[in-house]
Amino acid sequence: MKDLIIIGAGPIGLACGIEAKIKGLDYAIIEKGVLANSIYHYPQNMTFFSTSDRLEIGDVPFISNNPKPTRAEALEYYRRVTTAWELNINLYEKISRFKKTSKGFEVHSPKGIYYTKNIVLATGFYDLPYKLNIPGEELDKVTHYYKEPHPYFGMDLVIVGAANSAVDVALETYRKGAKSVTLVVREKEIGTNVKYWARPDIVNRITEGSIPAFFESNLLEIKPEIVRVQTPKGVIKIPNDFVLAMTGYQPDFSLLDSLGIELLSDEFKTPKYNPQSMESSQKGVYLAGVICGGLKTNKWFIENSRVHAKQIINSISNA
Repeated sequence: MKDLIIIGAGPIGLACGIEAKIKGLDYAIIEKGVLANSIYHYPQNMTFFSTSDRLEIGDVPFISNNPKPTRAEALEYYRRVTTAWELNINLYEKISRFKKTSKGFEVHSPKGIYYTKNIVLATGFYDLPYKLNIPGEELDKVTHYYKEPHPYFGMDLVIVGAANSAVDVALETYRKGAKSVTLVVREKEIGTNVKYWARPDIVNRITEGSIPAFFESNLLEIKPEIVRVQTPKGVIKIPNDFVLAMTGYQPDFSLLDSLGIELLSDEFKTPKYNPQSMESSQKGVYLAGVICGGLKTNKWFIENSRVHAKQIINSISNA
């Protein structure tokens, strides 16, 4: 029986594996996708808000070409960390279910059953986008993920959202030859937490009319050639080839539910956990990283949740 199974091979899951190895614990990291799966699915040209030193784990230096590292540099770094520490990771293995036992837990996957005393959930939040829940969202022209600008050259785009993802997509597609880029924003303005170098850029593009923006507005319907938008001045139609719904993402609460983890009665569905040990309401189940914030996915980042790894492993090793 293992001392712990870590679900998720993102930076925080890797950090937990490193701390477990330092303490001499028998562990395994299980990941349903690729190494650093969430980062892998970021836009190809994405630049982090954090500086490289804030993304370091396991005392492995992260040297980037610029103060703000790119997605490609981060993937290279976490590959190097994994190799340097010789971490025990199973990739492309999705957990099907958990079972509580008298001695710990059974962790079921297509490859078999793992027996463990403890479970660490470090699963991130990038797999489940917030849906618009409007007619036409199922059309092929609609996506909740963005990789690169080339497919949108010469196209009329509608981008939904006002946070970092929407702003990055709007600016990049505008500069890489999209025929038109229009923002539809539910809020009154561009998000105040947008990267400090990008926010003035998008505000200026909106002000000069290069990127039209409809604030306090919502998509009502998506059709093959147009979208219908509810604005403060009424319903308008916008000619459109693609809709990029950069509406954010949410954690997979099914894992929490299956393990019987209690949630606070707040609007964010915040899981209950001990902030010192990171142990959840279910004894032997620990939470690490962004999942600790529930629906408030902008509360925990790599740089402020790296400490969870030491807290969790110290709690397990001292038990």
